[in-house]
Amino acid sequence: MPNIGIPLRYNRLPDGRCILFLGEKIRRCIQKAGGFVVPITQVQDLDYMDTHYNEYPELTDKEKEDIEKYLDMVDGVIFPGGNKITPFDQYLVKRCIERDIPTLGICLGMQLMCYYDREFKPTRIEEANHYQEDDNLLTHKVQLKKDTYLYKILEKDEIMVNSFHNYKVDVENEYIVNALSEDGFIEGVELRDKKFNMGIQWHPEISYDFDEDSRKIIDYFINICSNK
Repeated sequence: MPNIGIPLRYNRLPDGRCILFLGEKIRRCIQKAGGFVVPITQVQDLDYMDTHYNEYPELTDKEKEDIEKYLDMVDGVIFPGGNKITPFDQYLVKRCIERDIPTLGICLGMQLMCYYDREFKPTRIEEANHYQEDDNLLTHKVQLKKDTYLYKILEKDEIMVNSFHNYKVDVENEYIVNALSEDGFIEGVELRDKKFNMGIQWHPEISYDFDEDSRKIIDYFINICSNK
């Protein structure tokens, strides 16, 4: 059973208190696929929700050591969806790349991969089919690019996906695009020279129980982590 590290996400309770959380869909999905969930907590002594991006101090050597301890414990890392990216998340992606730790980015996690080495500046979109209300639907088509890891896993030119995002991103680093939406937005990225390092804009953990393509992606990732 591989240990799958999942960085906690940031939010605020109705009474104003800030929390770190792990979504139930991702926890249950990983357990169904045969993984053991290892929460990765943020390491700096500050309020991640209330601190603006340009206000974060640089990670200290001790804080970087703490991140390495987490990475020593895991066989793979999933960067889940959420509503905020911090320098902690960016550094964690960088170290996963450098250590060649199998990595899957979901929604904001994919966008994080596109911006792990620069300030996060996505573009807001208004297209209705990119944010659905019902978890039990697949909303729009995605075209897969051949000669990519994602195409190898799914063996299809086109799939249907769910969609829960308000922003689009570009890629200006070593990641390559492996999937595009019908309206030309980036829906997937990957690194070709790693064991597994891929981001997708949709949420296979939400559709895992009823969509074969979602299961293939998650199960393939867990299998890679099992054979690390």
